[in-house]
Amino acid sequence: MDLPIYFDYNASTPCFPEVVEAILPYFTSAFGNASSIHHPYGWLAEEAVETARERVATLIGAEASEIVFTSGATEAINLGIKGIAQMADSGKNHLITIATEHKAVQDTLEGLTDQGFELTCLPVNAEGEVSLDQLKSSFRENTLLVVAMLANNETGNLHPINAMAALAKNHGAIFLTDAVQAVGKIPVDVKELGVDLLALSGHKMYAPKGVGALYIRKGLPKIKLKAQITGGGQERGLRSGTLNVPGIVGLGEAAVRCLDDLQEEGQRLLNLRNQIEKALLQIKGSQLNGSSQRLPHVCNVSFNNISGKSLMIRVNKKIAISSGAACSSISDKPSHVLTAMGLDQATAMATLRVSLGRFTTAADIEFAIEYIIGVVKDLRTLAS
Repeated sequence: MDLPIYFDYNASTPCFPEVVEAILPYFTSAFGNASSIHHPYGWLAEEAVETARERVATLIGAEASEIVFTSGATEAINLGIKGIAQMADSGKNHLITIATEHKAVQDTLEGLTDQGFELTCLPVNAEGEVSLDQLKSSFRENTLLVVAMLANNETGNLHPINAMAALAKNHGAIFLTDAVQAVGKIPVDVKELGVDLLALSGHKMYAPKGVGALYIRKGLPKIKLKAQITGGGQERGLRSGTLNVPGIVGLGEAAVRCLDDLQEEGQRLLNLRNQIEKALLQIKGSQLNGSSQRLPHVCNVSFNNISGKSLMIRVNKKIAISSGAACSSISDKPSHVLTAMGLDQATAMATLRVSLGRFTTAADIEFAIEYIIGVVKDLRTLAS
């Protein structure tokens, strides 16, 4: 099968070859249940899980005991948000978030409004930035939780999480960050960020799908969560169910690989990203969506006076790329992130999210530039 060149690393990443090699024994010879405490098969599995826990913790500057494994970031986000809400003191029912959050956050928070919670959704400016002054003025005496992503999945924007978390702490609120697109791509330290909860996902950082983690800060004031999956008491009673040992091992191995050359790889991708971004912005009627503070491997470019549907069909013949979040790609609606930034529907639809990764080459960039420029030119010719 002649596959297109991959430019959709924000949607999913391939596993590192070393990750695949590391997890294979846990499907065959070391296949035990990590909860089987009476024999070597269980001991081997448990040891592998705890090694992975330490590796994931090291990647984000946490302690191993602060990591709870989940099936992915969506579950981690649900556990964090709902778990906090269901353990809240009476009257603490105000939630704050940002208009450009991932649907895993938005839908979970909106679901709580049906249970009597109040939600403040902060707007962003044309560059996708949130106002710290507006956040500060949004706190109430009954504010329970603030949820804000570290890096936006569509634009790559980096929010000032440390400053936002500090404001939450000053107002007695808990702070959760969706760090899915940042962990393994840029340096992330939970202590420097000052967050209480952090969600991450394996398949965004070269580990398998179906595994993720929730960081839960230790210390005072204590973070109390209500388990969302019960029955068995695994993961300190916060996430019952037989542990996905191969996936967890893969996540731990990926954490080691990502940390090993984080700075160097980030610079390499920044150089490649800047090259394709500069070329695409030379196309007449193009515009960059996002701020100057972005992930090094992401750019989001829109083209006016062009059919978004035709653009995606033509480009994806040779380049695997998206217009926004993969979880929203089944919808014909424009990106809620881009519309929140003020883009009209047609422009928001005619957008390419370029996200590069570990296996992107200079030759891939050169081909993509020439091909995308040609597609846009052809479509504009047909429309004239």
